[in-house]
Amino acid sequence: MIGLGTLANVGAVIVGGALGSLVIPQVPEAVRKGTMQALGLAVVLIGLKMAWETENMLLVVVSIAVGTAIGELLRIEDRLQNWAKRLERWPLTLRGSFAKGFVQASLLFCTGAMAITGALEDGLNGNPSILYAKSILDGVASVMFGSVMGVGVMFAAIPVGVYQGLLTLGAAAISSVLTDAMIREISATGGLMVAAIGLNLLGATEIRIGNLLPGLVVIAVLAGVFA
Repeated sequence: MIGLGTLANVGAVIVGGALGSLVIPQVPEAVRKGTMQALGLAVVLIGLKMAWETENMLLVVVSIAVGTAIGELLRIEDRLQNWAKRLERWPLTLRGSFAKGFVQASLLFCTGAMAITGALEDGLNGNPSILYAKSILDGVASVMFGSVMGVGVMFAAIPVGVYQGLLTLGAAAISSVLTDAMIREISATGGLMVAAIGLNLLGATEIRIGNLLPGLVVIAVLAGVFA
């Protein structure tokens, strides 16, 4: 069923926020770091499994390279970071921990490439595995955020549900105009981006994931022409 990944993500944010704000006073740094590294390994595995499904590795490589060049020229990652910083300075965040927790958690859960690639994979292929992994990551992060910022973190589930839900429905709507080859290669390219997210979680790299996102458009065009 399309949309289960987003529903799981919403539930994870609510449960994690509740645990962090109402049950767990604060998560030790060692536990946080170890858990994130373990989840990073799982995310790398998920991404590589998706990428391995490609039937034209050259198109994926070219798409990632060209897409990254476009992303760097457009400074997508920098724009996302600047947008997040502006929202963090929004006057509402100064009116209490509830608003601050809501805004900062919403930014964390909605601005990452995993939300986009996961929603696309769910909408195009009915495969929610990326969003399931993201749900675990967001659930752990919600516990940590909630322990510091309070119950406002729980309400970040609302923008997560709306944002990822619309992306998933949009992807499902356009799937009828995409060929099987295009969907397969988009999924493979997205898988490489997910693997990059996992490497970043492990601390092995500092890849600017946002700048890779145009590669999804490039691979759709190339796969439509050559695949």
